[in-house]
Amino acid sequence: MEVEEAGEEAAAATTSWCPLPGEVHPSVCDHAGKRKQEQPGPGPVIRIIEDDEDDEEEDEMMMCDHMKDTEEPCNKRVKPVAKSNSLTGVITPAKTSAFKRIQSISRSISFRTEPRPVTLAPLRPRAKASSFPRRRNSQCWSDTVESHDLTAKEIKRQEVIYELTQGERQLIDDLSLVKKVYYEPMLKLDIMTESELGQIFGTLDSLIPLHEDLLERLEGLRGSEKTVGEVAPTLQDWFPCLDAYVTYCCNQVGAKALLDLKKQEKRVEHFLRLCQESSFSRKLDLWNFLDLPRSRLVKYPLLLKEIQKCTPVDHPDEEILPDALELIQSIVAEVNTKTGEAECQFYRRGLFYLEEGQRLPEIQLSRFLYCHGELKSTKGQKLHVFLFELALVLTRPGEDKVGGQVFHVYRQPLPNALINLEEIPDGEASGGSSFRGAFTGGNDKGSKNCFRVSSRGRSKVHPYSLQANDSFSKQQWISCLRQAIVHSRDKRAQTDRSQLSASPDPALSDHALCHIADLNLGSSTGKADHTCR
Repeated sequence: MEVEEAGEEAAAATTSWCPLPGEVHPSVCDHAGKRKQEQPGPGPVIRIIEDDEDDEEEDEMMMCDHMKDTEEPCNKRVKPVAKSNSLTGVITPAKTSAFKRIQSISRSISFRTEPRPVTLAPLRPRAKASSFPRRRNSQCWSDTVESHDLTAKEIKRQEVIYELTQGERQLIDDLSLVKKVYYEPMLKLDIMTESELGQIFGTLDSLIPLHEDLLERLEGLRGSEKTVGEVAPTLQDWFPCLDAYVTYCCNQVGAKALLDLKKQEKRVEHFLRLCQESSFSRKLDLWNFLDLPRSRLVKYPLLLKEIQKCTPVDHPDEEILPDALELIQSIVAEVNTKTGEAECQFYRRGLFYLEEGQRLPEIQLSRFLYCHGELKSTKGQKLHVFLFELALVLTRPGEDKVGGQVFHVYRQPLPNALINLEEIPDGEASGGSSFRGAFTGGNDKGSKNCFRVSSRGRSKVHPYSLQANDSFSKQQWISCLRQAIVHSRDKRAQTDRSQLSASPDPALSDHALCHIADLNLGSSTGKADHTCR
């Protein structure tokens, strides 16, 4: 037997299930889950059906009614499913056999996934990337011998000679690396032209055999006990070969400028960056490698002095070492002089004059640069200042048509012989009559690390107040300016004296004497003007 509610035909025609009037369901709630009170009405009409109906049709009708209720949320009473663990909680049992069938189905359905054992794949050992550059072998001479009976002074001497030998070997390795890793690949990959590479690398290739020769000589001096006796004659005989450094170092000024220009190209920058990130480069860029020969050159006098300190008085090297030291010092001085002249000519060609009156003869007669670098004006303008041998030139950096760097001359250049130098204490306003200085009282940050240059004599110009980046840079500029002023005044006085001795005109001689006296007076009083206040 089956109990069926009246109005089943009407419920089948609607889109959702509706109870008959007066039917009470203790768990009926709205779609929000709140309990609602049923209105009382007439009792339900019940009929007894003796014929069996198709269980499958009833199951389908009940399932369809339930799906329709979930598709159309409304104010009609819906059985909540929040607290039900299976489908049996939302279906009204109509027949025992149907209910048991659905209950058996609900047992077979599980909304909980069974835990499965997770098998982790074995981690592959990843090679650790080298974050540190490859280190040089820091082995000492004492590590190469098992035993010795030398004094502490002789051991120190052998250590210095061993350092000299190892330095030659490392330099040869680095120069060969530059040729193999930088020059040849860039030429084959057409990253730069052969002419550009020749200008950047210069005569680097010719320095390798030179140092290989010295290394072979030094290794030939080592005896059976791995000690070196006389080393001074070998060095004295080899040092004249370093004249080849004059050509190489003089070319470095233009090479550095061209390399900086080519780094702006994407292919060149990418190639150089990959090389620098590699382990063989030891985190050094190309220019660090190209500058190694010059660094090696200036180290020879230092090593020779250390050998001389550790050499006993009765040693055969004692007589030759002073001559060898004097020889290498003269070679280094010559290379520095020639390099300074090449640097002076390079930057002098890069000056762009806005007026013809800015072409001072002192600029063209200058043979070297004392210093050059970035300074700021009192208005905050960035200037590149050149202190030539005989003139001070203020410029603004710029670029030419091909992207090369040029320097536009700013204001009127000053002859060094006519410069008055004044150091401005920190906190003192560099522009006392400026609108800003009237309100800040000169205590602003812009007045730190400043100095002032002006011109004396007939060619007086407006004084220039310049600001350095820090106090150390300021003192360096002041020191170079003082040295340049004294040198220029002394040289100008010597020139006037030579003209005086060669001139037969008495009027000209009197004029020269007066001018020399004026220069001497300026030189003596200049020190008081240049004293730090």
